Amino acid sequence: MATVKETVKASLVGTSEEPQLSQQIKSHFLQYARKDENTGELCMTEEEFIDAIAPKNQDYHKIKRDQYGILFSVADRRKIGRISLADWAAFENLLVKPDAEYEIAFRLFDINGTGTIRIETFKQLYDIHKGQDSIPFDWNSEWASLYVGRKKSRHDLTYPQFAQMLRGLQGERIRQAFHIFDKDGDGYINPEDFQRIIRQTYKHKLSDYLLEHLPTLCNISTGSKISYANVRAFQNIIREMDMIDVIVREATRKSKDGKITRADFLNEASRITRFSLFTPMEADILFHFAGLDAPSGRLSLRDFAKVIDASWHTPAVVADQALSAASDVVGAAAVKAKGLLSTVLESAHHFALGSIAGAFGAFMVYPIDLVKTRMQNQRTTRVGERLYNNSIDCARKVIRNEGVRGLYSGVFPQLIGVAPEKAIKLTVNDIVRGHFTDRETGKIWYPWEILAGGSAGACQVIFTNPLEIVKIRLQVQGEIAKNVEGAPRRSAIWIVRNLGLMGLYKGASACLLRDVPFSAIYFPTYSHLKTGVFGESQTKRLGVLQLLTAGAIAGMPAAYLTTPCDVIKTRLQVESRKGETGYKSLRHCAQTIWKEEGFKAFFKGGPARVLRSSPQFGFTLASYEMLQKLLPMPGSEEAIAAKTTGVTQPGAAVPIAKVPLPYLRSRNALKLILDLDENFGRIHIPQGKDLPRIFGTTKK
Repeated sequence: MATVKETVKASLVGTSEEPQLSQQIKSHFLQYARKDENTGELCMTEEEFIDAIAPKNQDYHKIKRDQYGILFSVADRRKIGRISLADWAAFENLLVKPDAEYEIAFRLFDINGTGTIRIETFKQLYDIHKGQDSIPFDWNSEWASLYVGRKKSRHDLTYPQFAQMLRGLQGERIRQAFHIFDKDGDGYINPEDFQRIIRQTYKHKLSDYLLEHLPTLCNISTGSKISYANVRAFQNIIREMDMIDVIVREATRKSKDGKITRADFLNEASRITRFSLFTPMEADILFHFAGLDAPSGRLSLRDFAKVIDASWHTPAVVADQALSAASDVVGAAAVKAKGLLSTVLESAHHFALGSIAGAFGAFMVYPIDLVKTRMQNQRTTRVGERLYNNSIDCARKVIRNEGVRGLYSGVFPQLIGVAPEKAIKLTVNDIVRGHFTDRETGKIWYPWEILAGGSAGACQVIFTNPLEIVKIRLQVQGEIAKNVEGAPRRSAIWIVRNLGLMGLYKGASACLLRDVPFSAIYFPTYSHLKTGVFGESQTKRLGVLQLLTAGAIAGMPAAYLTTPCDVIKTRLQVESRKGETGYKSLRHCAQTIWKEEGFKAFFKGGPARVLRSSPQFGFTLASYEMLQKLLPMPGSEEAIAAKTTGVTQPGAAVPIAKVPLPYLRSRNALKLILDLDENFGRIHIPQGKDLPRIFGTTKK
């Protein structure tokens, strides 16, 4: 039976037995390992190890990715500069332990694998890693002696002792740093000194927003300096960030408008914790920083998120590449978490909202579309025989001859066709775009964006061409009835029966010629307008007006540049009148228009087309955004928030981690190590006889 000492040692430093390999661990190793040229063995160097343990598509804003190389010395049990499959399996098994974060930090300093840490070795490694500008820390202080003993009676640290020392280390670092800057000994320091202290001790755990506004802590009192009580209260707020998140969520959930006051926070804290957890000064500090942008004193989840969410970025620091990659990871994790039924229901929900929004956009601009069609179908250039002089004249004559209802001739087939058209266009664009998007960077090559848009336009023709030809014939029959005595009015059903299946796809080639370049121009332009001009990002969501403007602007070049294709399509799909030239093909149509009417004829109805397409996309997007807020997906976070608080605040609170547990454990272990000094892992450790080798050697 193993002794207690042997059991503890085995749990800390491992055993000589080969670990049991699961298929998942082995697969993960083979994905990143490479063959050693000398031995032929599959292994990982520090570079491959970082690739495996720190995915490139994560946010490394607080802890730099290369700092994960610190953990390589823990995995490199033999200290030879490379790890085998057995070493990797041991490290993976270590990561799944409940206290993996503290044990990883312990093994980093337990160089010899004895299960204890010599204080001399610990101090030596600390001195190697600390930055040149680091605030001095006295390891011979009374606090340190309580853990390791005084100079003449020092003892090695066991794992539990080391973990407990790390727990209280930052508090002692802050206390010693305060004494250094409190040169007068009056218990006060300057705001700039306070900012330096917090940046060196807590930078890797705090949001950009909080770090930028640290000097404003002096404003919670009447003086211009910061007291030690202020510093301690601020530290307690940092240590209780998770509890603050729970309290704020519950308090805002109970609030009618989703906002709370300082009193609401303290009352909810008393209910949840069963005793007063936060002092008045701590509550003042929390509401001071959270309320810098909300002077009313009533704060929402979004206000608190800037303080308690360490991943919160300032706009200047946010990189499009990192945001796109993070968005892809979160999106993929969310889709995997949902069942098949939930995914289908969500797709149906988006399809329904898109259909309603598309129909609304089409209805709003339909009179412009009718004018555009009639202008394009007008062939003669002789003044005496022209029906319409311009688009305004056309609209006036339609209203005079056919009434206001004449402006909506053929509107119902158009509304019916909008649903599949929008659904197919948006879906195909997303699928093709997602296929060619770089999963690591989140970026897509511009030609692939064009291909995605063009593919979407091509696929929509299957549904839109039959509806287009019916719509166009209904739109022009009003002017036929006016000029041809006794001309009957036909219904949409009669036109469909008369044309037949083949007739419904007459002019499909011209429809393709129009819709493919239109979508190829529109989708990339719209995407770049949102990000490049209006600054859409993960931390900035565009409003309805901005989306409407982006959609309208993107539709302008797409609509006007494809007008010639639309003119040809219209001529092919409209039934030829007596005495007019019948077009045999797309090419024959283009040649005839050029010969009989000139180049300008290809841009007939161009302004009307721009006036129709631009606001149509704007109205569609605006109504879609409104519908999403009014009719959120049942069971979604937005629906729950709207039901419980009366307001929808997507992304307002601290996000729940949706990344692999090994990565989270590695990141949290680094946070503990960086509590010693933020420069751990940033500098190269020189190899020498007098220094312990924690990164191994270059020996292969």
